[in-house]
Amino acid sequence: MEKSTQKLIWLAIFGFGMANVESAVVVYLRFLYYPGGFAFPVVQTPMTTTLVELGREAATILMLYAVARLTYKKALHRFCAFIYLFGVWDIFYYVWLYVFLGWPESLLTWDILFLLPLPWIGPVLAPVLVSVAMITAAVLIIRLEEGGIRFYNPFPLWLITIFAGLVIILSFIIDFRVVTGGTMPVSFKWGIFLVGLGIGVGVFVGALVKTIKNNCKT
Repeated sequence: MEKSTQKLIWLAIFGFGMANVESAVVVYLRFLYYPGGFAFPVVQTPMTTTLVELGREAATILMLYAVARLTYKKALHRFCAFIYLFGVWDIFYYVWLYVFLGWPESLLTWDILFLLPLPWIGPVLAPVLVSVAMITAAVLIIRLEEGGIRFYNPFPLWLITIFAGLVIILSFIIDFRVVTGGTMPVSFKWGIFLVGLGIGVGVFVGALVKTIKNNCKT
């Protein structure tokens, strides 16, 4: 088995296990605050619980980054490992919740996705689409790079990619007052989300095509 494949498998195993831990914590929280099942409007939890949750989410990101950093030496590979881990963790988080609670009922079920720096909300389908895109991009880049093909990633493309990510995040946090104000979500900003996702995917596909062309010339 190729070395890159082994690493990706073990990273996936870590993400799978971490998703189980994360979902188990959420199961306990829902038993405490949503005994009848999670639904909006959101229950306002004590400040201590909120701070603990913020810390847990920050620690989750740190753990994913730490594993990615230990797995690869090159900065691009570490970034790819991080988004790969994030995607696997995020998808299996919902898989485990469905196993434990039979939730979400569908991919269009609303959820609180994240709390930092503001609450993120949206239908489950949105983060799953982002996760699939991140996993796909990460695997392709790592396989190309470890196969001796340098991936085309100039600085301007990084700026556009960051912009695309910020647009996606905006679609999640634009209605954060649904959480802080204890109201019901009305409609997800699919237009903003798809613009961000489209830019990100477009940049990656363009870079992939450029990479293949450069490799054919050599």
